[in-house]
Amino acid sequence: MLASWYDRQGPAADVLRVGELPDPTPGPGEVRVRVTVSGVNPGDTKKRRGWLGSSMPFPRVIPHSDAAGVVDAVGEGVDERRVGRRVWTYGAQSYRPFGTAAQYTVVPAGLAVPLPGHLSDELGAALGIPGITAHRAVFADGPVEGKLVLVHGVLGGVGSLAAQLACWGGARVLGTVRRSADLAQVDPAVVSQAVALDQQDPAAAIRAYAPEGVHRVVEVSLSDNADLDNAVVANGAVIAAYATRADRTEIPFWNLLFNNVVLRLVGSDDFPEEAKRQAARDLTAAAAAGALTVEVGDRYELADIAKAHDRVDTGSRGRVLIALPQ
Repeated sequence: MLASWYDRQGPAADVLRVGELPDPTPGPGEVRVRVTVSGVNPGDTKKRRGWLGSSMPFPRVIPHSDAAGVVDAVGEGVDERRVGRRVWTYGAQSYRPFGTAAQYTVVPAGLAVPLPGHLSDELGAALGIPGITAHRAVFADGPVEGKLVLVHGVLGGVGSLAAQLACWGGARVLGTVRRSADLAQVDPAVVSQAVALDQQDPAAAIRAYAPEGVHRVVEVSLSDNADLDNAVVANGAVIAAYATRADRTEIPFWNLLFNNVVLRLVGSDDFPEEAKRQAARDLTAAAAAGALTVEVGDRYELADIAKAHDRVDTGSRGRVLIALPQ
């Protein structure tokens, strides 16, 4: 099969190779997916770079956890009727060496989720890591129907999906963007009110829409927004943070304590298995109902995977995808 891999960590152009590797064979409980589209996530490029001092987990890594494609072989114990079915996958390179930047990937059968016929491969390949992260941030602390949910970075990969899932779940969604110029890009059908963080007093603007405070916060940068979040939460609110800019993040501890705030830290690789399965079911259902869309940004061929990784590292608007030859 044609694949991309790295045997050492470093800059994309230095370590990513493209060539032929043996076709994988599914083992017991596994399926093999003929990949049509592979999704590139920031987590994939961080692993390749050795972010936070991480080392090579395996001697050779085929990157990427997300993809869409067709099941073309099954291992022992898996229903053979799955062969020929379209699927989207997640977690392919989570604690596993060989991900989806290849014509074939092998995953546990449960990680290959049926993809409804009217949904595109591009959408399927864009759901995995950001979608499951968004789902956990929104729903880990229970249903959101009737609640006010504040989503920071509402135009981002996780933020946009979190806003759509919260709306699908019956919440009223407030969202923030970094610049006032970005407000026009926010979908009013999903986000009831959008606030730009570059305005003079964003906390007051949020409080104008939520005078009693917001019940949930989906947080993209806890180090930047901890004080703002404290100013707008209701008593007993949940702040679900999936990223921060400062490795050692300061928070207004006593103010959050007296607000009885729950601070939830969201790391997608290690969610409970049932939470991942529920997220996959809900993501598929919401997408099938037309309640979930993903903005696709740059598309690359596998030969240009280093450019795709660099595009993710420099900040792409929309999901970065790689098309695999069929």
